[in-house]
Amino acid sequence: MERSFADSKELHGLRYCRLRGLKNTSEQALHTAACQNIKKISTHLASLEKVCAIL
Repeated sequence: MERSFADSKELHGLRYCRLRGLKNTSEQALHTAACQNIKKISTHLASLEKVCAIL
């Protein structure tokens, strides 16, 4: 779990919020989480594709 927060901070710009206000900060955090989830899904699908290619 900590690694996920570290990646958010270092790779996706959550060290500092770009916009002010609770709504905008929440929106930035949700967009970052969505981005991380998309990256995890694409990595998983790529690994499945490699396994299927071997079979």
